[in-house]
Amino acid sequence: MTRWSLPTRRGHLLTEQRNPRTRRIDRVSLSAAFDLMNEEDRRIAEAVRRAKPAILRAVRYVERAWRGGGRLIYVGAGTSGRLGVLDAAECPPTFRSDPRMVQGVIAGGFKALHRAVEGAEDDGVAGRRVIARLRTGPADVVFGIATGGTTPYVHAALCEARRRGSTTIFLACVPRAQVRAAVDVDIRVLTGPEALTGSTRMKAGLATKMVLNAVSTLAMIRLGKVYENLMIDLNSYACRKLTDRAARMIQTLTGRTYGQASALLRAARGRVKTALVMDRSGLSREQAERRLARFGGHVAAALSDGAVTLRRAGRSR
Repeated sequence: MTRWSLPTRRGHLLTEQRNPRTRRIDRVSLSAAFDLMNEEDRRIAEAVRRAKPAILRAVRYVERAWRGGGRLIYVGAGTSGRLGVLDAAECPPTFRSDPRMVQGVIAGGFKALHRAVEGAEDDGVAGRRVIARLRTGPADVVFGIATGGTTPYVHAALCEARRRGSTTIFLACVPRAQVRAAVDVDIRVLTGPEALTGSTRMKAGLATKMVLNAVSTLAMIRLGKVYENLMIDLNSYACRKLTDRAARMIQTLTGRTYGQASALLRAARGRVKTALVMDRSGLSREQAERRLARFGGHVAAALSDGAVTLRRAGRSR
């Protein structure tokens, strides 16, 4: 049995209630129907903002886990699961993170990513098994996503993760009074009734994407994966787009020409952070990498120390 009290009837849940503002969405013009949906979507950012304290607690737990060699594991079903897998998949090219660092688990497995696997979300035994298979422990964070709040697969996974000593986070779009969860961080983003009753792929799905983006991105920033507002630790060899972006970052921050920035990127073996330290300090690649390691990978710290003479970005080209 799980430690959560899950309702068998769901009609009272916030995400299942009818939205009085959109009851005529099937009878109005196309333009008016768009406006109704857009107006509902405009409410989401404020709902996420109200959940800020819990979201920041989640970020701190994730940062601590990563610094200790642990993992962030998203668990969800349907849209919630797909969004968790998406966020996990986007971290390695964006932040050059180890793919094991952020993982996404979806009820129904791989095939559920592109086609609904009905009934998978009700399989609590499978939720427990996937956590056991991943061998989560005290170093890990297991982040359960259930916008409607009641998904047995997610609750069972969180229960097993907690039993194994992992930090647990829960995200839902219903009030705690409607569905309770015994977790370390309980994030509630109250987006209200959907434009289409019960279709949590809409407002609740958008809110989920915003929260996951905030948690993973802010935690990566704390690890030194970002300099100013640039994705300084991206995988520049992942594709031509990212190679170009990396070269343009170096160009912007050093004042070099695009060709010089590209050459510097190659000399740094594709690592923008290393290239910047090399350029501004005159160090070799190996020395620059050692310096970055000494400052925990934070470019700003590596460049601001008194031992480095900074070169201004506005030099003549």
